[in-house]
Amino acid sequence: MNSHAADNSVGLVKPAIFRSSAPFTLQCGVTLPGFELVYETYGQLNPARSNAILICHALSGHHHAAGYHTPEDDKPGWWDSCIGPGKPIDTRRFFVVSLNNLGGCNGSTGPLSLNPSTGAFWGPDFPTVTVRDWVESQTLLANALGIRQFAAVIGGSLGGMQAMLWAMEHPERVRAAVLIATAARLSAQNIAFNEIARQAILSDPEFHGGRYREADSHPERGLSIARMVGHVTYLSGDGMHERFGRALKSGDRTGNNQVQFQVESYLQYQGRSFSRRFDANTYLLMTRALDLFDPAADAGDDLARAFAAAEARFLVIAFSSDWRFSAARSKEIVDALVAARKNVASAVIESPHGHDSFLLELPRYFDVLRTWLSRLADEVGTGTRALDAASG
Repeated sequence: MNSHAADNSVGLVKPAIFRSSAPFTLQCGVTLPGFELVYETYGQLNPARSNAILICHALSGHHHAAGYHTPEDDKPGWWDSCIGPGKPIDTRRFFVVSLNNLGGCNGSTGPLSLNPSTGAFWGPDFPTVTVRDWVESQTLLANALGIRQFAAVIGGSLGGMQAMLWAMEHPERVRAAVLIATAARLSAQNIAFNEIARQAILSDPEFHGGRYREADSHPERGLSIARMVGHVTYLSGDGMHERFGRALKSGDRTGNNQVQFQVESYLQYQGRSFSRRFDANTYLLMTRALDLFDPAADAGDDLARAFAAAEARFLVIAFSSDWRFSAARSKEIVDALVAARKNVASAVIESPHGHDSFLLELPRYFDVLRTWLSRLADEVGTGTRALDAASG
C-alpha cells in the first residue's frame, strides 16, 4: 500500500507514451512525420469499454491530473481533488484518461522535442497548433486504447474548448461533454491579455528569437511576467482583497523604496515558480491556440449551427466571480445548445476565487459534478478489466 492511500487518492501512477508514426497534418498545413503524447490513466476500463472519461487540460496543464508519481511526493496531480475513488470523477466507476497536448512541454511532442529533419530542437520552428489539432491527435490516442466512445470529455477553460469541439466534430464518439469556465471564442480583451503576455516573453533579451536553449539561456523574466499577467486575470478583485488586502510583506508606508505588498510578493513567487517549470515557446503556442478557437466561424458565425451535429448531452458550469471566462460566455454556449435543441444542464457556482475556481474543491461545484456524473456512470455501467497502460 502506498503512503497516499489514506487521502482517497488513485495512488501511485506512471505516465505512458502513445507514439503515432503516421504523418499528421496540422490545421496550419504543416505535416508532422509522427508525434508522441504523454498520458496517464486512472481506474479500470470495463469490458464494454464504455466508461472512459477524457480529461482535457487548460493552458498550463499537463497529463498528471491525479495521484502521485512516487511515495515521497507531497503534491498530487493538478485535479486530484476531483479525480479518485468517491470523488466527483469517481475512478471506482470510470476509466480516466489524462494527457499532455501536442505542443506541450511535459513530454509530448512540442518545441522541446527534436525536429527529425534537422536533429535540433524544434524551438520556435514548431508549427502552430489549434484546438482541432489537439482533438484529432486525441482521437488517435483513443483508438490506440480501444475506446470507440468516451462516456464524457471534460475540460475547464482551454480544456472546455477541446470538450466542445469533440462533441461537434466527433459526435458519435462523445456520450457527454462537460464544459467548465470556458467560452466558444475569446473576447478582444482576452486576446489582448494574451498578447501582453506574449510580448513580455518576446521582449526578454534572453529569449533569443525562441532559440534560448541553443544560447544556453532562459527567458525567465519574460515568462514570469507573462504568468503574473495571466494569474491576475484568473483571480477576482474581491478574492484578492480578501486574501491580501493592502498588507505589507516588508518595509513601511513612509515612502521607503523597499516597501513590498503581500500581493506583489505572491505574484513574483508565482511567476518565478512557473518560469522554472514551463517552456516559453510552448506558452506562445498555447495562448495562440486560445486566440484562434472559434468554431462558429466555420458555421456562418452561428454557434447553434456549429452544434448541430452534436449528439452528446452537455453540462456547462460557470463561476460568479470569473471575469476572464465569465458566466455570460457560458450562457452564450447554453443558449446556442438550446437553440440547437440539445440536451443541456447548466449551473453558475457562487465563488470568490475567479477563473481559478474550476480547479478548487468547492462544495456546490463538486456536488453538481458528482450528481451529474453519477447518473452517467449508472448508464454506462462498471467493469473490472484494466488496460495494460498507465493505470492507477
